[in-house]
Amino acid sequence: MAKKTKGFNTPFDKLATVKLPAAKEEPPKSKPAAKSAPAPMPHGAPPPIAEAEEQVFADEMRGVAPLDPDPRGRVLGGAAPSSTVGAARPRRVDDESEAYAALADLVEGHGAFDISATDEYIEGLGPGIDKRLLKKLRAGDYAVQAHLDLHGLTSEEARVEVEKFLIAARKDGRRTVLIIHGRGHGSKEGIPVLKERLKVWLTRGRIGQGVLAFCTARPTDGGAGAVYVLLRK
Repeated sequence: MAKKTKGFNTPFDKLATVKLPAAKEEPPKSKPAAKSAPAPMPHGAPPPIAEAEEQVFADEMRGVAPLDPDPRGRVLGGAAPSSTVGAARPRRVDDESEAYAALADLVEGHGAFDISATDEYIEGLGPGIDKRLLKKLRAGDYAVQAHLDLHGLTSEEARVEVEKFLIAARKDGRRTVLIIHGRGHGSKEGIPVLKERLKVWLTRGRIGQGVLAFCTARPTDGGAGAVYVLLRK
């Protein structure tokens, strides 16, 4: 304790004997709980995405019936298999099958020849050919320079004869010829089968390549039983 000095006022000397209240101790702060580590991924890789997609597709397609194949081979049932990608389309067996597929195109509006037909009359005009030529052919303005009679022939025999006849006519420089196909009175169905065949042959294959136009002949040249054919040079 400090000594009192005589003659001086020392008001703070007693402070040394005053006991201050003890400061309250705060409880120790608890440490935040440590975050638990994420649970480890289960062992084993997930299934490949491709396999999962294939399974989903298989589930969706269950019970779906495939389309019937197109007899003309123009529509594939789905995507082409990898083995056929880039492969050339198989050639048709012969001009006959090619001609009938072409006729179907004509009916659907996709063919090159412009064809009109009724029970008694047929006519056709090649692509890009002036319609005035067909009008003159129909009127009989072109002299017939050769003719071929198909009576008594089968369809295949007739096709061969028509091809030979037209090739020879062009080779000889003939421009207008007459093909007599008949009215079909001798056929089993009573319909002009060769007339329907000619409508196809004259528009496709080796035969059609040499044809500009054709139409049913006038009555003086056979009428509904014959056709005029205008040939390319």
